[in-house]
Amino acid sequence: MKRLTLAATTLLLLLPTIANSQTKKYVPYGKMNSWCVRDIKESGIIGGKTKRIYNIGPKDTIRENKAYNANTPWATSNAYAKVAGVTKTSCTVEPDKSWDGSLCAKLETKIEELKVMGINIKILVSGCIFYGKIFEPIPTANNPYSKMNWGVPFTERPKALVLDYKSAMPNKGTLTKYKITTHSTSKGDDAHEITFVLQKRWEDEDGHIHALRVGTAMTRIEQPSSGWVKNFRVPVIYGDATKNPGYKDYMKFGPKGLTYYAKNSKGKVVKIEEEGWADANETPTHAMMIIGASIHEAWVGTLGNTIWVDNIALEY
Repeated sequence: MKRLTLAATTLLLLLPTIANSQTKKYVPYGKMNSWCVRDIKESGIIGGKTKRIYNIGPKDTIRENKAYNANTPWATSNAYAKVAGVTKTSCTVEPDKSWDGSLCAKLETKIEELKVMGINIKILVSGCIFYGKIFEPIPTANNPYSKMNWGVPFTERPKALVLDYKSAMPNKGTLTKYKITTHSTSKGDDAHEITFVLQKRWEDEDGHIHALRVGTAMTRIEQPSSGWVKNFRVPVIYGDATKNPGYKDYMKFGPKGLTYYAKNSKGKVVKIEEEGWADANETPTHAMMIIGASIHEAWVGTLGNTIWVDNIALEY
């Protein structure tokens, strides 16, 4: 009996340590309750309407055509573009009601339509939120990833990414491509992307940005959910992820893996050249967080694919 009592007492003393061994910290604006509303007036040649787009960050309302420069780590696929003098917007990310009555982020794959000089133009766009910045107004539709600064400074070593999500996939099994006047439909599947990558970056004397992969937390949501999935956990794999049982081919880096861009110290946007796996004990310099309604390249996806996300946090 004394031994049992001693064991129980020891367990009670250890409980605070066990409880505190894993703590969850929300990322900035991770509760998705704070949004900036932006009203952008499009060019008269495409109708001259004022369109509303949203950004995750300090609460504000902006009613003029200007770049978004608030203090937030988040950017979205919502576009304020000015191509060949024509101002156009696209809104695929917006606030919506969460499971608890507060706000969440809704990311959707849909068609944007416009008419220019009597020509009907349609493009497929997919909602995405990510750590970084878009260089607005976007001047061209070519190589859209190069119009963004991917990642933010980050030196911590969390155990996992944790979030709540809900998924809808009403047209599962069908892939659609819409790019200006080109349209095609084929069999195929799409999925939602959840990515959290830690990198150690440095710049050489020629302005090239190099990186080693310190930590990898990636998954794909391939099935719709029946409701909200709470506290969904994506563990961070440190070091060489290929040696981990949870490794998937989409986690790779290099020419066939991640190809993202950042602005160097000379003010030029260059590729982030991810060259290898860092030591498992390395300290990162940057983090990339990417959550998207689609895993496919620009203009391709499954129409209607939608993911709602909320309460984005890091577990330590």
